[in-house]
Amino acid sequence: MEIFGYEFKRKQVDEKIPSFSPQQQDDGALVVAAGSSYNTAIDLDGSVRTEAELVTKYRDMSFQPECDSAVDEIINESFDIDEEVIVDINLDNLAISHTMKKTMRDEFRNVLKLLDFNRHAYDIYRRWYIDGRLYYHVMVDHKNLTDGIKEVRYIDPRKIRKIREVTSRVVPNSGQINPADGIITKTVNEYFLFNDKGFGGGKNNSATTNGLKVAKDAMIHVVSGLTDNQGTLVLSYLHKAQRALNQLRTLEDALVIYRLSRAPERRIWYIDVGNLPKVKAEQYLRDMMVKHKNRLVYNNATGEVSDDRKFMSLMEDYWLPRKEGGRGTEVTTLPGGQTLGQMDDVLYFQKKFLNCLNVPISRLNSDSLFSVGRATEITRDELKFGRYVTRLRAKFSLIFTKLLEKQLILKEVFTVEDWNDIVQDIKYTYSRDNYTSELKDAEMTAARSDLARSLQDMAGKYYSHSWIRKQILRQSDDDIELMDKQIEEENNSDDPRWINVQVEQQIQMTQQSELENQQMQADVHATHTQTDKGVDDHLTSKKEEVRQAQTVLNHLRKKKGNRSPEEQEKYLSSTQIIARNKPMLAQLGISLQKPKLQKNDSRQDNKPKE
Repeated sequence: MEIFGYEFKRKQVDEKIPSFSPQQQDDGALVVAAGSSYNTAIDLDGSVRTEAELVTKYRDMSFQPECDSAVDEIINESFDIDEEVIVDINLDNLAISHTMKKTMRDEFRNVLKLLDFNRHAYDIYRRWYIDGRLYYHVMVDHKNLTDGIKEVRYIDPRKIRKIREVTSRVVPNSGQINPADGIITKTVNEYFLFNDKGFGGGKNNSATTNGLKVAKDAMIHVVSGLTDNQGTLVLSYLHKAQRALNQLRTLEDALVIYRLSRAPERRIWYIDVGNLPKVKAEQYLRDMMVKHKNRLVYNNATGEVSDDRKFMSLMEDYWLPRKEGGRGTEVTTLPGGQTLGQMDDVLYFQKKFLNCLNVPISRLNSDSLFSVGRATEITRDELKFGRYVTRLRAKFSLIFTKLLEKQLILKEVFTVEDWNDIVQDIKYTYSRDNYTSELKDAEMTAARSDLARSLQDMAGKYYSHSWIRKQILRQSDDDIELMDKQIEEENNSDDPRWINVQVEQQIQMTQQSELENQQMQADVHATHTQTDKGVDDHLTSKKEEVRQAQTVLNHLRKKKGNRSPEEQEKYLSSTQIIARNKPMLAQLGISLQKPKLQKNDSRQDNKPKE
């Protein structure tokens, strides 16, 4: 049977470094023994049927209201569908030319158009998360392969399965006395088997063993990365919550049944039948039931009210016969359930189910309000949920990588070998709606910037600029080189955007300098004003001191021969004050009062001083 589709032909070479351990695969392919391409015997009964049943069970789980809300919360946090660009490619780590990067970005946009990702991003991501796998058929024009991919079509995972043919080789172990043989396996062929009827039939259903072979390169196969304990069956992210959901459903059903059966109060009629035979006792009991029971039934179709006494449900009274020797006829009341308002068990299993899906319980609590707080107020569950969403994005991004690989190889932009060398450096950026991650990044950036600004005066003295950029700002060598290059380009660029930025920076610096000068002048003026005021106060006090000294001196001169020791001391002190302040007052134009001399004083002044 010829394989449908196309293949990228590679040169068949043996492994340069053989290994006794086969390569581990998490794609859930069915491993079979290699044989003829026309009569390969494949037993697809058990595993494929189980996988189809699993996919069906996962989809049934998604219809549960709690499960649907949790899945919706995860998808909404994975990307924001309201943004114009939901996902973009990041080629900063690739060491290739700008022309090649531009070509890769253009082809990535074509890949998004093929998937119609801008409109169906939510549905595609939901299928992958619930089913645990995605299958797309890549359609090309075989007459003109360089045109690239023409269309991609989604395939139900219950109708297709990946097959891996392996060969085994026996290696004798001659290093022991009783040599044991070892087996080395090698993959010789991989392809997909498609059957429109599905692979869920039994042993007698030929649909489980027959199908159309599809080449590996003609399919896009993306899985969740989760497998069972044997590594042969791909599981969904809902698989670990399967048991918790079943327990929640069972408990809810039991609670509803208990409430319906125990909600009403019922009466118990004990009818005394005496020594009547069994037949007559039963007849007497029925007569009593008909006599005391009147059940009216309303027919909404005809509008009639009928008397229906022949049916008795569990919601009505109990009629019990009582033999002779017991008590007589008695009517008692059977109370209803007393614990109908307790929901602790249901809430416990509901919380357990949400924990299995890594969704914080506070997100699905309708009573809690959304608060925009600081990063220090973020709970550990929110951080755990953010990392979980990041891992989901990384797994889902394989669909873009595989489609981009086929597109670039078909258009002869890269060879298979060249693509394998650069594929590890390709990253994808999603439009995030996770506010906690953005808040944490913003606060970390602000804290680093404030710390770097506080160390600015010490840069070049106690700390080097390189140390501050690496240890404080957390910039790598590549980031430092890129930032320096971009800063230099912006400073030397003729782009009006950067010119306007530079002009605004210069205007801000000029305005800042003017404000600083004005503030400095105001401070100097205030200082001078304060100094002048101090000088005036000082001169005033000196004037008052000299005036008082002059008054005391004039008064004591009249008592030349009759001065007491205290007055003589005041006379000498006043004389010193006037002599000490006379030069300063003379410079300021202040004249001192000269004493009036008596006639005797003039004659006495002409005498030589003793």
